[in-house]
Amino acid sequence: MTNVREVLSADELAAVTAKSDLRAAWLLLSNWLIVAGAFALAALWPNPLTILLAVLLLGARQLGFGILMHEAGHRLLFRSRAVNAWVGNWLIAPPTFGNVAAYMRGHLEHHRLAGTDEDPDLANYRDYPIPRSRLRRKLWRDISGQTGWRSVKGIARGLVNVHRLDGEARAALLRGLGFNLMLLAVLVGLGHGWLYLLWVVAFICVNPLVSRIRQVGEHGAVPDLGDADPRRNTRTIAPNWLERLFICPHQVSYHLEHHLLPSVPIYRLRELHRLLVEKGFYAEVHFPRGYLPLLREVTVPG
Repeated sequence: MTNVREVLSADELAAVTAKSDLRAAWLLLSNWLIVAGAFALAALWPNPLTILLAVLLLGARQLGFGILMHEAGHRLLFRSRAVNAWVGNWLIAPPTFGNVAAYMRGHLEHHRLAGTDEDPDLANYRDYPIPRSRLRRKLWRDISGQTGWRSVKGIARGLVNVHRLDGEARAALLRGLGFNLMLLAVLVGLGHGWLYLLWVVAFICVNPLVSRIRQVGEHGAVPDLGDADPRRNTRTIAPNWLERLFICPHQVSYHLEHHLLPSVPIYRLRELHRLLVEKGFYAEVHFPRGYLPLLREVTVPG
């Protein structure tokens, strides 16, 4: 049985699909608080260690904004569709120049076609398991800024040709520009304009790294990418608290649960996981205990 709605009782289904404005607001606020804390850490005690820690935290929180954009796009973050749309477009997507509508068009196709050769995201993980030397090269391209620099050049091209963009893309790009200029202005006003460089370095060198690790964790080297059962084509990982802070914010590691029941808000995926474990739904499913073991599982010597 792969239909989770037939496994859960009506009360359990109602509980895990219930939206909470309070919990949604906390996710958004906590993401911003960690951003502010990272900037404060580097400003108050500037040294190589605190600056490195700040950059790592900022890169992870940029991923956090992407995760919250995903939730708002699914209309799962807040109860109101209008609030999800406004928060997604104005408070969540702009920090990383995100475009909620464009992202969701591709993402919904991924949900619809996962487990088939038409999955639009398949190119990102089809080749796994891969030789460890190849994975090291991929991770080096991320952390050295080669991957992120392509994103920066794409943003720059968009700004140069902004008059040629369609209305949706133009609005998203200008909201991103507006947010980043405002962030720079705030930091300059506080007397620490140099901190904006940490935000840029995080975007170029850390966000691509943690995004790749997250993506590989979700679908890389799963039992069968061609099986329609999400238990075979998608993975959930059990991370420790450090990994939750730096690699998988906001319970995003519960990706199998998201594919099984996309109507569950991200802040309730852990509870859905617990229920399905108790009901024996995962009797033959393996959950890696963290991302380092996962990276070993999705690679082979070489």
